[in-house]
Amino acid sequence: MNRLHLRRAAVLTAGTLIGLAGAAAVTGPAAAHHPEPSGSYCAAKDGTVTVTWSVISSETDIAGRITKVESTVPGPISGGLAVDAELKPAGQGPLTGTQTHTFSGPIPKLKLTVGAHWERGSKSHDGERTVVARRGTNCGAQQTPSPTPTPRVPTPPPATPTTTPEPTQPPEPTPTPSTSVPPSAPPVTPTPSAEPAEPIFKLDQDCDSMTFTVENPAKGVPFTATMTTEKGVSKKLASEPGKTASVEFDAYQGLKVTVKYDVVDESETVPYTQPEDCSGQGGGLPVTGPTAGAIAGGAILLLGAGAVLFVVARRRRISFTA
Repeated sequence: MNRLHLRRAAVLTAGTLIGLAGAAAVTGPAAAHHPEPSGSYCAAKDGTVTVTWSVISSETDIAGRITKVESTVPGPISGGLAVDAELKPAGQGPLTGTQTHTFSGPIPKLKLTVGAHWERGSKSHDGERTVVARRGTNCGAQQTPSPTPTPRVPTPPPATPTTTPEPTQPPEPTPTPSTSVPPSAPPVTPTPSAEPAEPIFKLDQDCDSMTFTVENPAKGVPFTATMTTEKGVSKKLASEPGKTASVEFDAYQGLKVTVKYDVVDESETVPYTQPEDCSGQGGGLPVTGPTAGAIAGGAILLLGAGAVLFVVARRRRISFTA
């Protein structure tokens, strides 16, 4: 009986340990790796707009590095939001920056595109996102004030004349037309369709592979990218709205991938960058130091170029839609 109890206890202990190991695997860090920007602005009555940008990380356990900051607002960004700035783990504070510009006409869409890079052991990750600033809710005195109403002076009613009224004549009958002509219908003004959402481009690299990923929002539009290595190996990435698509290449020293989108005549080439923690593994010798940073920067520039090409293609497709 004692041996039977011991066996049962051992089985329960082993099951508990296996369950804990499975829970640890499930609750491990997700491979999201992207910056999460946001922005708000306030407008003064003279057309001066002040935009406040904020960027946090999708990762809670490791810090990243900002590789790209591009804004449609003219002028520099003041504050800590800049290329090569450290992007702290989520919950440890955002990177912020402000911009001020005076617009002579209507305020356009104020966009910010941010790219970031992470090193996680034997893998490196690059992510990029674009955000549109929203009008702030606590702008205070900067908001355009409502016009002050002009006081009205009451006008006395006219005096009633004391004249003899003329005899009233009976009204003439109104002729009835033989046919009724319906009024002309007002012209119908076409309503422009909502602007499609921007896709999210990501590049993940480890000791054995190089993976390109596109997350197409539900309100996005479809497109196709053809990716070809320097050895002539070609793969296609078909991106559909509401879906995530990816293309993976086996990594090796000297790997370069040229990306060509189906709606423009331009292409970009991205070299493979091996993560630092790949000693003795595939992909050849590790690339470290300033060269690695430059290559990673080139990779994120490709992702940005992809976003630009996507916007150009989107506009072309919309212009030809009946």
